[in-house]
Amino acid sequence: MSSLPNCPKCNSEYTYEDGSQFVCPECGHEWHPESEAAANGEDTKIYKDANGNVLNDGDSVTVIKDLKVKGSSSVVKVGTKVKNIRLVDEDHDIDCKIDGFGAMKLKSEFVKKI
Repeated sequence: MSSLPNCPKCNSEYTYEDGSQFVCPECGHEWHPESEAAANGEDTKIYKDANGNVLNDGDSVTVIKDLKVKGSSSVVKVGTKVKNIRLVDEDHDIDCKIDGFGAMKLKSEFVKKI
């Protein structure tokens, strides 16, 4: 039997090695052995709001500080509610849509979970 890991996407047992990475012939997914630990959730980043509450995708948050919109003279006011946030691994942790402003990126330190 093979000692190769199952595919992290489709859990197929028919994976094979191609150079320095693994390949799944069923779904076509390719991954590096080092990234397998990250795919298993061992090194996942935890996002927290201003009060220390853990944020998840789809949460609703409230802005706790007036935020200037870069490239515009408008301001996102304190108390603005943002629904259905998406967490990303960038400088600004949150991708969202704010009514009246459109798509925005926010930092998690300027919001609190509802």
